[in-house]
Order: sequence, then structure tokens, then C-alpha cells
Amino acid sequence: MDTQDGEELCFPQLFNISCKKPTTPLSQLLLPYIVVFSMSLLTVILNLLVIIAVSHFRQLHTPTNFLLLSLAVSDFFIGLLLMPANIIRKKVCWFLGQLACLVFTYVSFIITSASVGIMVLISVDRYAAICDPLHYPTRITRERVKLCVCLCWLCSVIYNILLIKDELVQPGQHNSCYGECKILVDYIAGTTDIVLTFIAPVTVIIVLYMRVFVVAVSQARAMRSQVTAVTLQLSVTLTTKKSELKAARTLGVLVLVFLICFCPHYCIFVFGGKVLNSSSATIVIYLYYFNSCLNPLIYAMFYPWFRKAKKEISFKNIFMGNTKQAEDKIFSVTLRELLIYKRNDRDCKLLLSILIKGQGTAF
Repeated sequence: MDTQDGEELCFPQLFNISCKKPTTPLSQLLLPYIVVFSMSLLTVILNLLVIIAVSHFRQLHTPTNFLLLSLAVSDFFIGLLLMPANIIRKKVCWFLGQLACLVFTYVSFIITSASVGIMVLISVDRYAAICDPLHYPTRITRERVKLCVCLCWLCSVIYNILLIKDELVQPGQHNSCYGECKILVDYIAGTTDIVLTFIAPVTVIIVLYMRVFVVAVSQARAMRSQVTAVTLQLSVTLTTKKSELKAARTLGVLVLVFLICFCPHYCIFVFGGKVLNSSSATIVIYLYYFNSCLNPLIYAMFYPWFRKAKKEISFKNIFMGNTKQAEDKIFSVTLRELLIYKRNDRDCKLLLSILIKGQGTAF
């Protein structure tokens, strides 16, 4: 059934309350569809590689990598769920019903706030590693990082339930017609959300990384001024510092890219959508989603273990449990690298004894 103006309805049987179908020609929608679904597929594949690599290779079970694993999980769901669903919501009628609309919005809020929390944890991790390296191995442990990650996701789940509690009571109250997916947050809740999930975490991230940058520069200058190490311990200490500085630089790039993609996304909410038109707002949202595709590319550029893992990961070996050969190829490292990775005194003494016996490599 058509309307009096000749426009088709999303639900012709609901003539009085149905939304009108968008009038954008299919030829204009084809290119955005191809771009978004290609980006979605690439995001899913790349982040799945990160998830498999960190999960299955025990040598990658470090506190920092557990944070990257959690970030990869959120990026994976952005590519799998949010990218395709968002373009459907923006470009065509919403045929999935109000419950699916509510779930989609709720999940998108959870992933967004959890990603911000993980970025704060990454900044804290680098701050502890660079500014307090002596206490880092004892304070930043795998168990504590796992607990912090779980609390981050749990807080995000509970917080966003409170944020959309009005929609839970009366779903679809802000929809102007049937076939629209729109969820609005009241002024007080929206202001609180901006402070808690944008202003406060971004401020913490910037302050921590400014401190990391200052300390890293001073440490780099100190290392350049030092005489070439003679003892093994001094050599290992210098190499460890270089490794930590390199990790800080890599994660600094990760955080910077996140802020560049994330800040415009929240400008829509800060200004209530009045500054940007519909097309610009959509571009800003997908800029934030594009960050999920960029993160694994940053790993590929800066992390040798990820480049090697991409070549060696075989789904057949992973699911059959035959990962020993791949691990040997990916993690055949020298004793000095193992000394950097193994931080406690017991492991260092063991590896030093191996060196004294003339065995130059381990694992």
C-alpha cells in the first residue's frame, strides 16, 4: 500500500503508524553497503586472529596481552554485530522489532564503554611499567589484570542498564513511527554518561600518557649516555628498558588512534546532534567503528609475534590441539629475550644456569 504522496510504507498493514520507506536509490546505497560489510568482514577476521593467538599460545599470556585480548573481543563484536546492524538501522526500515532495537543499542553501549575502560587500563599498565618498573612485576600480575578486565565489563553491563532503564520500562517511547529504531537518554543521564565515559577517562588517559612520555624520554636519554654494558645483568636491564619503551610507544600509538576515532563520536552526544547533519553523524560513527579494524593492523606493524602468528596459525591445528609446532616457530627466542619475558628471580637464576652450562637457547 502507498501513501497519498506515493511513498511506500515500511509496514503497509499498519497504515496509520508505519514509517515511510527511505527514498534513497539502490545505486547510492550499494557502495556504502559494500564498504561497510567489507570493513566488517576484515575487522572480524583480524581480531579473531588476535583472539586465537593470545588465547592459545601460552607465551603470550602476559598482563599487557590480556588487555589487548579484551580489546580484540570488543572490536570483534563491533565488526560482527554493530557495523552491519547500524547501516541497516540508518539506511532502511527496521524490521527486527523493538526488542532487537533495544538489545542492539544496549550491546553497542556496553562495547563502547568497555572499550574506553580497557584503554584506561592499558594506560595504567604502561604507566606502571615505565614509571615504576621495579614494582611492576609484583603489582601488575595476570590474575589482577584478569580481575580488572572482568570488573570493567561487569561495570559496563550494570551501568548501561541504569542508563536505558526508561526504555526497559516502555520500549519504543521515542520512536515517531513503527519501523524506526531510536533510543534517547534524558538530559541528566546523558550528561552523567558524557562525564563518566568520555571526559573523565580521556583525561586520565592523556595525563597518564603525558607522564609516560616524559619518563620515557628521560630514560631514552639516560640509556644513550650509558657506557656499553659489560655484565650480563646490566645488558639485560638495558634491553628490558628498551623493550618497555618500545611497548609504551606501540601502545601509545594504539591509544592515540583510539582517541582520534573516539572523540568525534562523542561530539554528537555533547552537542546533541545539532552540529552535524545525518550523513556527517553516520561518518563519525563509522570512524569510531573503523578503529576496531585499525587496532589489529597496529599490532601487525609493531608486534613481531602477531606477524608470525598470522603465518603459523592453522585452524586445523588449533582445534585439534596440535599447536606445539606453531609455537616453536613463533616463539623460538634467545636467552636474553627470555630473561626479558621472565621477570621473577627464580626464572632468571634458572636461565642464567642454562647459560653457564653452555645452552644458548631455551624452549
